Amino acid sequence: MSEFKNVTIVKAANVYSDGKVTSRTVIFEDGTKKTLGIMLPGNYEFGTAEKEIMEIMSGEMDILLPGCSDWQTVVGPQTFEVPANSKFSLKVKTVSDYCCSYIAQ
Repeated sequence: MSEFKNVTIVKAANVYSDGKVTSRTVIFEDGTKKTLGIMLPGNYEFGTAEKEIMEIMSGEMDILLPGCSDWQTVVGPQTFEVPANSKFSLKVKTVSDYCCSYIAQ
């Protein structure tokens, strides 16, 4: 899906890691939520409350998912899932464009 229709956009940016990761929240008519953002090269760790589906639209990074001991390389376009109530690590190699979908349990 290259565009969203009938959505609300939260104007205030979500800013992490001294501005190296930013996103905007998109809320759909049914109440579901996604964020659209950019990650600059660097190492990051994020925590989840809900299950997340991360769609890397462009860019390259290594990811370490919960319960895994080996890093995986992700090159956009590619998708990966992160369980609720967990942490995951990223080593972003190039500027990466992403869409994160939050899945209520």
